Amino acid sequence: MKMIGFKKGSSVGEQGGLFDMEGPMPVPGPREVLVQVRAVGINPLDTKVRAGLVTVPDAVTTLGWDAAGVVHAVGSEVTLFKPGQAVYYAGSFHRAGANAAYQLVDERIAGRMPVTLDFAQAASVPLAALTAWQLLFERFAVAPGDRRERGSLLVLGGAGGVGSMLIQLARQLTGFTVIATASRGDSGDWCRAMGAHHVIDHAQPLPAQVAALNVAPVRHIAALSHTAQHVAQLVELIAPHGKLAVIDDHEQFDAAPLKGKSISLHWEMVFTRPLFATEDMIEQHRILNRVARLLEDGVLRHTVRQELSPMDAATLRRAHALLERGGQPGKIVVSAV
Repeated sequence: MKMIGFKKGSSVGEQGGLFDMEGPMPVPGPREVLVQVRAVGINPLDTKVRAGLVTVPDAVTTLGWDAAGVVHAVGSEVTLFKPGQAVYYAGSFHRAGANAAYQLVDERIAGRMPVTLDFAQAASVPLAALTAWQLLFERFAVAPGDRRERGSLLVLGGAGGVGSMLIQLARQLTGFTVIATASRGDSGDWCRAMGAHHVIDHAQPLPAQVAALNVAPVRHIAALSHTAQHVAQLVELIAPHGKLAVIDDHEQFDAAPLKGKSISLHWEMVFTRPLFATEDMIEQHRILNRVARLLEDGVLRHTVRQELSPMDAATLRRAHALLERGGQPGKIVVSAV
């Protein structure tokens, strides 16, 4: 089958950093489905793994941790899907990614694809939706649909993939006043379109901007990017006994400043369940199915801003370059056709 390989530690413009190759057709294990990949979403994780900033096992020969496609074959113990069904999923970065014609994925971390979306639109959703859902409803322990007033939620870096989904979930399924940060006009407009009540500029001092909004106290903060450079401001503006959730990577993170206000720190890593084969792995299947219903009902929307094709090394190089350049809200998706 056709695959797009990558060279660890390579730059996006480096010869051979991403390259077309052939590989054997995977054979599904007992709980696995073999998916014919129709589209992949491009995430910062793809560029970080390629650049060597995130370490993955040698068995990971392809990138791609957002996908939508059609089940081609199933393992002997699969009960959730049948060949011919459309699915979407994020996969796991301890095994080969979706930059290939076919990919194996554990049935417990895949969901049925929303019937109202095409493959490209669906591929923009899984990783961001899972991260946002787990952060909001598991780390912050808010029940989906509980609209009781809970103060304000600050989303640091609201225009990216995770921020786009988190803003929607918080606005539609909770009682939070949602404050998003963005540093450009189009990013701010995007955050408002996702449902943010207020947008402030993370390139300017945050506490004064929040104070000027005259909103309920910020009791929850979702720090999605550049947390380290903002942590002092986040501690200043969050209410005592607040909750800080972090998803970005750090060589080290000093949590000592959180002590004075008894701020709890919550890490969210979307691949924890598949990486450790936790007993509740199937929860990701359930989350993706709930998200599918919300998308079909128009409660949530996909976040595609740019679609490229076909799925080959040249197209993926272009997609990685666009992502690394930054400045574009929403998601970049690469379609197979």
